[in-house]
Amino acid sequence: MMVPAALLLLGALTAVVAPRMLARADWPDREPVVALWVWQCVVAGVLLCCALSMTLSAAAAWQVVRGHVFAPAPSAVVEAYAHGVGHPWAATTAVTLACGGLWTVAMLVREVVRARARRRQRRAELLVRAPLLPGEEPGNDRLAILEGERPQAWWLPGTAPRLVITTAALRRLKGRQLDAVLAHEQGHARARHDWLLHCSAALAGGFPQVPVFAAFRDEMHRLVELSADDMASRRFGRLTTALALVELNEDRGVFGPCPTAQAQVPERVNRLLTPPDRLTAGRRLRLTAAAALVPVIPVLVAFGPGLRALG
Repeated sequence: MMVPAALLLLGALTAVVAPRMLARADWPDREPVVALWVWQCVVAGVLLCCALSMTLSAAAAWQVVRGHVFAPAPSAVVEAYAHGVGHPWAATTAVTLACGGLWTVAMLVREVVRARARRRQRRAELLVRAPLLPGEEPGNDRLAILEGERPQAWWLPGTAPRLVITTAALRRLKGRQLDAVLAHEQGHARARHDWLLHCSAALAGGFPQVPVFAAFRDEMHRLVELSADDMASRRFGRLTTALALVELNEDRGVFGPCPTAQAQVPERVNRLLTPPDRLTAGRRLRLTAAAALVPVIPVLVAFGPGLRALG
């Protein structure tokens, strides 16, 4: 049980240490795309530690599983994992982790089903407010304009993503500001940010007592907006994008002394108006490579005894 225990310890350390290190760092706000990648690698590393620990624990507990897992391996590799010694906690650990895996899949399926139901409802409401013209087929128009007194623009994901904007937003946004808002929403669609939000919500909802998953969900909501802001600012300028955010949100109380739930809007505007302090290409590459190593470490821990036995 040494290797499964080491994997669980590694997963726990990663789940505790990595979020704290990312929370203290200041580069994620400057490089949200890299930060998104780092967060995904951290969560993948934690889940991989649990999956490998479950597999090796099951192999230690049951001969049938051991035969499948180590079927092509020499006898020296099997002996290196000390499967000949009785492990009273192996079966309990394997069953517990297997239940956690099934629960994770169930939470992800539930989140996807709920998201599709919400999307169908919003599309039905959109069809009522913006009915199809004679001869027009659903899904052909990627832009929908709605009558509305509040300036709003949002992206409706799906097999045929649509950009929805209200007439109030069209009246308020000036020239390139409208282009910047549309580019922001198109950035969400191109990067498929909806899947990141679904996965993070499923993990946080399924395991509310695990802080890394709650932090993952919160950071995904924040970083996808920063990433889309950068996509828009690269095409239409940081000042134009910041002014578009102000025009869309100034009537919602987000800039007052008692901000509403969209309190991240002022921070986004300030970030766009602050001269960018970009990471160098070399440091960005090192961060990306270091993040990619996070899921590799549990694989090395799991296969370490076998590699030593073969050597």
